[in-house]
Amino acid sequence: MRSAPEPSCVSMKSDRSMDHIIKLKSGDTQPDLRYILNTFRSNLIKKFQCLYEGAAKQGNPTLLNEIYTELYITESESGEISNAHESRQIETQSRRVATEDTPIKCNDIFRPLPGQDKAIRTVLTKGVAGIGKTVSVQKFIVDWAEGKENQDVQLVFPLPFREINLMKDKTLSLSDLLHIFFTESKEIEISSDKYKVLFIFDGLDECRLSLDFHSDVRLCDVSESASVDVLLTNLIVGNLLPSALIWITSRPAAADLVPSECVHRVTEVRGFNDEPQKEEYFRKRISDQSLANRIISHLKSSRSLYIMCHIPVFCWISATVLEKMLSEADSGEIPKTLTQMYTHFLILQTNIKHEKDYEKNVTDEDMILKLGKLAFQQLVKGNVIFYEEDLRECGIDVTEALVYSGLCSQIFREEFGLYQGKVFCFVHLSVQEHLAALYVHLSCINNNTNVFAPNKDHYRKAVDEALQNKNGHLDLFLRFLLGLSVESHQNLIQGLMTQTRSSSDSNKKTAVYIKKKIRTIDSPEKFINLFHCLNELGDHSLVEEIQQYLKSGTIKGAKLSSSQWSAVAFVLLTSEKKLDEFDINKFVEGNNDTEKLEVFQKLLPVIKESRSVQ
Repeated sequence: MRSAPEPSCVSMKSDRSMDHIIKLKSGDTQPDLRYILNTFRSNLIKKFQCLYEGAAKQGNPTLLNEIYTELYITESESGEISNAHESRQIETQSRRVATEDTPIKCNDIFRPLPGQDKAIRTVLTKGVAGIGKTVSVQKFIVDWAEGKENQDVQLVFPLPFREINLMKDKTLSLSDLLHIFFTESKEIEISSDKYKVLFIFDGLDECRLSLDFHSDVRLCDVSESASVDVLLTNLIVGNLLPSALIWITSRPAAADLVPSECVHRVTEVRGFNDEPQKEEYFRKRISDQSLANRIISHLKSSRSLYIMCHIPVFCWISATVLEKMLSEADSGEIPKTLTQMYTHFLILQTNIKHEKDYEKNVTDEDMILKLGKLAFQQLVKGNVIFYEEDLRECGIDVTEALVYSGLCSQIFREEFGLYQGKVFCFVHLSVQEHLAALYVHLSCINNNTNVFAPNKDHYRKAVDEALQNKNGHLDLFLRFLLGLSVESHQNLIQGLMTQTRSSSDSNKKTAVYIKKKIRTIDSPEKFINLFHCLNELGDHSLVEEIQQYLKSGTIKGAKLSSSQWSAVAFVLLTSEKKLDEFDINKFVEGNNDTEKLEVFQKLLPVIKESRSVQ
């Protein structure tokens, strides 16, 4: 199926156990066809039965079924697009009460819910980066291939966009495309009604094709040639193989690339929705249960970290860092902020190099700066996957790409697609954002270069850039950048800095500038992120002041400023308490409707997350 070596954890019984799975329909008497279909399933098991977490690809993969923790998936009302950064969407989701939605298991996404009688052909599953979309796809494929679920489907074709991108300049038929990715399909009549077929297009947000759903080019024959983008649009619309099932996954920002009239169901992956799911992951991931308990307790002690544990990939990053640090007698300060966690993660992964005999043809500093430049340039462009030309633009020698991958295998990985080409990505969007921030920080410290604008304070300029960015994709980058400016972080990355500068005065000025911005902006998403930025800078004054008001019950009589009301919203949204009922009279005295309306508008994010409103 592909030229890359097969995973070491492939079960040898897979091939032997497949014989009973395929039951031929009347007319399918050829034993060779049965063998082909069984081989097809067997190859899918080999490809998808292992879960690769970072360096696991180097030889220690984990069986998916051993570590898989059920994810929370719900049916969404629509493909509505959120302009908030994905970390903020996670915070919002963490406050939703599970009983408000009907959960759907990943194996049931094509089955109507009770009371629904609509036929479901095309499903769009959205979810933020690292939330578990691809793992859900993987679980679906393995369960199908092993004969456990969805046996009314005879063929499943997983076609990730990151691999289809490699063929964007090709002209070929749908049959030809499938033959390239799945050699067994040459012997199968895909156009026949004999087979119920499912196509899975994972990662719509990674698509670099021009998907024009309003094109006049209409294809109805699987042997008719066209550009790959035309093939896909005709397949999704239903001109090609109208009886085929279609499953598309996407990050929220790209979910509207497929017109709503082409989608019969929208689902949303919300990751680990509640405390038991999060804890189950750590207990499966960490064999020492005493250590697992200490890790869980530490994460619970930091609200901003525990909220992020809704993302399975963040759980893995936290487990990687905390398992190492809490196992050592003298491990230094345990991370309490996002920036601290990611900086320790970076240090941990670069240290892996020193445990292996890699040629010293590239230093840590050089490697991190080049990867940081790639991370920053592609973040600005909105790209999360990269190809060889992207690497060359940043001075990364493509012939050394595998060495880079080995040096930082858990931060940057090279993937061999089914098609013969190389795809590169950071293990998670947040890792890309952290490295991008590190690159900007080091460019300023080492070279006195502001990559945003020359002759300006680069922290304030970064604040402005993030506020002006409508889709919020620089918000987490800003949090990392400001966190890196704190002296404790500079001590961690001192090996990368050729110069040192006093940051306390600069940080105070940045904090004052952020508080000024909080007073002037109306966007709840933006001012909430700015409070997270103040937290990274170690400035808790506004929040602590509001917490005293809330604890003493004197907030009703206090005449709060605009920024203080923003702080109220932030404190309530990041508290551990569920927001069951919101009563405006708990915050405003008297019957001044104008004042109530102003407070109402400031606390709108809180109201949206409350079960009932008075």
